Amino acid sequence: MKPPKGILPLQTFSLILGFAVWGILSSLIVFIKDGIALTPGQLSLVTAVPVVLGSILRIPFGYWTNKFGARNMFLVSFIVLLAPVFYISQAQSFTDLIIGGLFLGISGATFSVGVTSLPKYYPKDKHGFVNGIYGLGNLGSAISTFFAPVLASQIGWRSTVQMYLILLAAFALANFLIGDRKESKLNVRLMEQIKGIYRNEKLWLICFFYFITFGSFVAFTVFLPNHLVNTFGISKVDAGLRTAGFVTLATFMRPTGGWLGDRFNPFKILVLVFSGLTIGGILLAFSPSIPLFTVGCLLIGLCAGLGNGTIFKLVPLYFTKQSGIANGLISAIGGLGGFFPPLMLASLKAITGHYAIGFMALGMVALCSVLLALYMYWQDRVKLAEQMIQSTSQAVLVTNSKGLILSVNPAFTAITGYTKEAAIGQKPGFLKSGLHDKKFYDSMWKQLAEEQAWSGSIWNKKRNGEVYLQHITINAIQNDVGETAYYVGVFNEIDASETGKAALRSPGIPSPARLHL
Repeated sequence: MKPPKGILPLQTFSLILGFAVWGILSSLIVFIKDGIALTPGQLSLVTAVPVVLGSILRIPFGYWTNKFGARNMFLVSFIVLLAPVFYISQAQSFTDLIIGGLFLGISGATFSVGVTSLPKYYPKDKHGFVNGIYGLGNLGSAISTFFAPVLASQIGWRSTVQMYLILLAAFALANFLIGDRKESKLNVRLMEQIKGIYRNEKLWLICFFYFITFGSFVAFTVFLPNHLVNTFGISKVDAGLRTAGFVTLATFMRPTGGWLGDRFNPFKILVLVFSGLTIGGILLAFSPSIPLFTVGCLLIGLCAGLGNGTIFKLVPLYFTKQSGIANGLISAIGGLGGFFPPLMLASLKAITGHYAIGFMALGMVALCSVLLALYMYWQDRVKLAEQMIQSTSQAVLVTNSKGLILSVNPAFTAITGYTKEAAIGQKPGFLKSGLHDKKFYDSMWKQLAEEQAWSGSIWNKKRNGEVYLQHITINAIQNDVGETAYYVGVFNEIDASETGKAALRSPGIPSPARLHL
């Protein structure tokens, strides 16, 4: 499907607005707490609560996008958001902020709309980059953290919040007029889609990866403004600028991560990403000064952005038919990754008097993710090798060093008549025709031992009793210490009448003329 003109910019700018609205409370919290008395625990809850609904709603938002289209989802979301944004502008208590912030989470859920809709318009080799461009919508958080404090210092935080009402109305109208009315729909029942993916271990590992990368992005976005003011004593506007720098770096790294995922193995990129997050977490745990803290935060932002872009390259590769629910679930887990860290850091600060343990925990979790990314990379390589064996037209059997069959492919069954279940666990000798003498097999094994390979023609017997001639190549596969671990035989059936003369040149093989079959 050719993408309609302007569809990518429209959805990207819609997400920018969504993230800008999502970050209203965290970007203005240093002003809000001057007018509404909040304890440190309440302050953490106020900034974290929008993440909850914004994360949970990503699951149905992905499903609804496939069912109703991105145009309708953005349009309805922006209209509904008018109510909680206005309510927050009139808030007088902690309870008002919690209620308004909870429904503010609708804006964060809009992320699932574009990542589900846009891949329909582009080929797979561009999905990573396209989703990365859409991910620039994270800039909305930077815009809020940069401009909202500046505006609030001039006209007050309540009037600043009301300015978002104008933007919401404008983008609701833009999606109504410009959005794609003919977007292809996928009307598959929700439970049917869930059943298609919930047992897939890759889904849960990708969810965990996004929990770390996007969770780091969201957590630092809501945590940094207040932390910088209280810990380092800088001004509110300066804290907003520094947080905006973190968000901008992470956001612009997102399309870079998608682009790299299109061109290289995504799991290799994720190994580098989580290695960087490990170093960043350790650096923050031991950084007493703001310059070192800044370096650690920027490293976290760079790696989180690269990881966010790379991860959404993986979704269309593994979940083509369930992209909506998979995108929603992965996005939801990632959003929840931004909910818990600020609360955990506040609790640890209250218990220990500092944040070092919390930052060290981030580094250790990232280190575990390095190992998981390596595992998925290895698993993909093994699966690729298995697919190559299963799809080849030649018969393949693999044995261990003792000669017990470990694996066969469909071509083996087609030639011999023996199923995989009948062959595995036996020695290849069960295929013997009885037409070769001991000298023939001794010569074959001697050559295998000396040269690690043997090739020739052998008479074997099929399951139905028919004797046939096959040409086989056997290779010995050695482990890291040079010991033979496996034998791989690749063979195909050949016409005995045409190859009989050639077969006679191999020792121990009788002439077809001597056989009475």
